Amino acid sequence: MQALLNAIATMDLPTDAQRVFHGRGGLYPGCEHWALDAFPPVLLLTSFQPAAEDELAAIGAALAARWQQLAPDQALNWVYQCRFDGRTETRLMAGEVPDPHVVTEQGARYRVHVLKGQNHGLFLDMAEGRRWVRAHVAGRTDCRVLNLFAYTCAFSVVALQAGAKHVLNVDMGQGAIGIGQQNHRLNGLDSGASFLPHDIFTTWGKINRGGAYDLVIVDPPSYQKGSFVATKDYARLMRRLPDLLMHGGHALLCLNAPELGVAFLQDQMAELAPELVFVERVANPAAFADVSMDRALKVLVYRAPDTAVANS
Repeated sequence: MQALLNAIATMDLPTDAQRVFHGRGGLYPGCEHWALDAFPPVLLLTSFQPAAEDELAAIGAALAARWQQLAPDQALNWVYQCRFDGRTETRLMAGEVPDPHVVTEQGARYRVHVLKGQNHGLFLDMAEGRRWVRAHVAGRTDCRVLNLFAYTCAFSVVALQAGAKHVLNVDMGQGAIGIGQQNHRLNGLDSGASFLPHDIFTTWGKINRGGAYDLVIVDPPSYQKGSFVATKDYARLMRRLPDLLMHGGHALLCLNAPELGVAFLQDQMAELAPELVFVERVANPAAFADVSMDRALKVLVYRAPDTAVANS
């Protein structure tokens, strides 16, 4: 636990939502079950195995001491969540959580919820993926984006902020899509986005009616029973990418499954969509450093051939 306490003792005052300590990356032996995130003005401690009360007391004392140094005029708000053996326990340890709870990242605002569920409304490990989308769309005023497995539509927010013409957000979670619509309003984005709260695999007709897209974002859950299982369902998406993309369009393929390496995506793309060319792997945020690049979040960029290449 010492590595976690050291991270707390040296952390800066967080302003944007971000990870503070990433034990899951395997770089700190004995701390693999700990993660500490900042959703200002709240800190969220997550353990993936049960923690003893004296451990939580020691962490709480470390947080209080550092907070007194960083923001002596502000109350310390922190939440503890234990995820173990299929169960989730969440406790407010000190202070309070604002309602509504809105955080910022790279100039965008998002609604989050840290007191319920395991998904808090914004996946912090995808920060560089969102940065890539913002940079890619910037200056492309006619850019049309398809955001599959949109969740709370963070990709849509940054794409529209960067100047995208239109984003179609598709996700079967009605609640998540509802928060996504709130996120657009939070950022003053009153037009340019549409929302389909449907199962992607039964919605291709509506998706295809929108024509081809300049950018297709695919960010599915790695395993969600009854919805998406990466090992069998990702291939169904890959087969459709060539028809979904305009000439010269790009696809951003995301996968957060530690048991599936980069080759899982690259080998299937080579077989199922060979006309799409691999461009780059987007780096993960530095805070999410991992002993294994294969185990960490995978965010890969592919490009469709342009007309000249396609006809040559």
